Amino acid sequence: MSAEPTRRIVLLRHAKAEWSDVDDHERPLAERGRRDAPIAGRRLAGAGIVPDLALCSTSVRTRETWKLAVHELPQRPRTVYEDRLYEASLGELIAVINETPDDVQDLLLVGHNPGTHALADALAGEAEADLLARMNRSGFPTAAFAVLTLSASWKSVEHGVGRLVDFWAPHE
Repeated sequence: MSAEPTRRIVLLRHAKAEWSDVDDHERPLAERGRRDAPIAGRRLAGAGIVPDLALCSTSVRTRETWKLAVHELPQRPRTVYEDRLYEASLGELIAVINETPDDVQDLLLVGHNPGTHALADALAGEAEADLLARMNRSGFPTAAFAVLTLSASWKSVEHGVGRLVDFWAPHE
């Protein structure tokens, strides 16, 4: 039996959203969010992140974040807008990841807190340098992302299987 290839998962929290009278799902990005999302995309591109598949929550703020960030990547990955990512619990997020096709090497999720932070923390069995402490100290702010590597199939992703190799936040 051959070893699983190293896979990479990127967890991107939506950029700063407006607080308005609309339903939470329909909240658009604030001006700061419209500035931060492309910066996150450029930072991903600079780190050599080119996902094979992007799973994005269906909320307005996550879709707007992804639209602004993806334009900064060298190529646009296949994107699936996934209802289950909105208000998803840690278990629900892991279940969505477990359904990822085997041919996907690099997966990107665009989601919300507290789920995005909880998922990054749960998957990070190991971390480079002080990344885990930095991520937890920051609280995983808007437009932040975490990059984890794992040597497991998507079906076997569970707590502690990953290594946190990058964490970035726009105003850190």
